Amino acid sequence: MTHPVLLVIAHGSRDPRHAATVHALTERVRAQRPGLRVETGFLEFNAPSVPRVLERLAAEGADEVIALPLLLTRAFHAKSDIPSVLREARARLPRLHIRQADVLGPSPLLNATLGRRLREAGVRPGDLPRTGLVLASAGSTDPEAIAVIAEIARELRHTGWCAVRPAFASAALPRTEEAVRALRAEGVDRVAVAPYVIAPGRLPDRIAAGAEAAGADVLADVLGPAPELARLLLDRYDGARVPVGASLSA
Repeated sequence: MTHPVLLVIAHGSRDPRHAATVHALTERVRAQRPGLRVETGFLEFNAPSVPRVLERLAAEGADEVIALPLLLTRAFHAKSDIPSVLREARARLPRLHIRQADVLGPSPLLNATLGRRLREAGVRPGDLPRTGLVLASAGSTDPEAIAVIAEIARELRHTGWCAVRPAFASAALPRTEEAVRALRAEGVDRVAVAPYVIAPGRLPDRIAAGAEAAGADVLADVLGPAPELARLLLDRYDGARVPVGASLSA
């Protein structure tokens, strides 16, 4: 049986590092599951666009596509932009069955990726009891998305950190520098900042600038093409492919 095509939908950015990171991630997905066709489409700024990819797949005779939003929370793009693009594509390409997968977060695999980046930045398990963590996301005006980030921060507090605070690069408060300074004011000895974003760009740069301005001791890298993140993409793909209650053969 032919497996559905996995179409990873990224937002896109004028920053070339964004697309490069997305492509590196999809290459890792291909490496983890040889034989699965993985395509990438962008909502804006980068090519190919999502409609162009779907048109090409339909012209090549593809039957089914699982569209996976490369998003960490269910905010505007997941609730409005992407469903709208996919509805228009279904109307134009009636022979192509298009299914939308869930967004990536929250997930233990995202937390594992955060841990990987923090370890790479120099944080060791013995450091956690005297280290405060700032979980810095891109930000959103969507209350659901903000609540998810706050809940992840609360969960991380129980993994050994002496304190964890959420922060946002846009649309919501506090900013990264404010969260770092708040931890310092509470007497936290060491502060680490973990960007809860997938790829470099304007907002991750803002997180980094805020961490530097406030004197954070550690700044982790973006999540990027980590193996845990690639595995999460495949988990979301499998979840969209298999009906509830059905089993998935290897």
